[in-house]
Amino acid sequence: MSLYLIGDVQGCDGALGDLLQKIDFSPSRDVAYFLGDLVNRGPASLAVLKRLMALGDAARCVLGNHDLHLLAAAEGVRKPSTKDTFQDVLNAPKAVRQSVLGWLTQQPLARYEHQILMVHAGVLPRWDVAQTLSLAKEVQDAISSPALPYFLRQMYGNLPNAWRGDLTGPDRLRVIVNALTRLRFCTPQGAMEFDSTESAASAPSGHVPWFEALNRQTATTTVAFGHWSRLGWLNRPDLISMDTGCVWGGHLSACEISTGIQHLHQVPCTACQDPLAFHQQKPIGRKNEDPHA
Repeated sequence: MSLYLIGDVQGCDGALGDLLQKIDFSPSRDVAYFLGDLVNRGPASLAVLKRLMALGDAARCVLGNHDLHLLAAAEGVRKPSTKDTFQDVLNAPKAVRQSVLGWLTQQPLARYEHQILMVHAGVLPRWDVAQTLSLAKEVQDAISSPALPYFLRQMYGNLPNAWRGDLTGPDRLRVIVNALTRLRFCTPQGAMEFDSTESAASAPSGHVPWFEALNRQTATTTVAFGHWSRLGWLNRPDLISMDTGCVWGGHLSACEISTGIQHLHQVPCTACQDPLAFHQQKPIGRKNEDPHA
């Protein structure tokens, strides 16, 4: 059996098919862990979701910010923006739409398997593995419940920007969602910053990449994540970063983790978004911008 970590697919089903073929992926033998942002920005979100569903337990996913944004649009909580490309899901026949969205609501925000903690974006410095999984389950329980529309209406926003154990209700869930699906930079004490999408070397003043925070409780655990295409593939004992910019014309990547020596497999991707716009894009999270889009 081979085990793989796969970065942000973002609706690029053609590249995903090429990658699975390149690694000779067999759902009866292998397992692939998808690190969120399964949909949006690429041309074929519906095809990606249907492919992953068909793989059954061989495709194990965590949710990213774009996946949550799709759920919000499907529930009428947010109107799709001009940048969104998941209309194929929203316009699918009712039975198909319900099936793929229902499957999406069953996916967690964090997994811990093979001694690897898997999330889409990051982990706050004060959270250890057990707490991260416990807090992720609180969100998953809300997403998979009849309270989904209420949760999605309360999900958007940047505040509170730091974790406190006494947080309750929407504020508590919002901090968890933002950490696991949007985090790049934070203060050494764990206050999150959402304006910058720059490289790790360009941290805003007073902030560090989340994985460089001192006394990070997951420092002795390997954390695998996506979300940060300007970071690219980062492979070190405590981190595996898997967003290699497929939607921007980079690569879709699979890191084989079953051999003891981590090996990277890649396929080139046709740009679905303008690479120049990627370098000139406005920071996410400012007024009138959608923090989950």
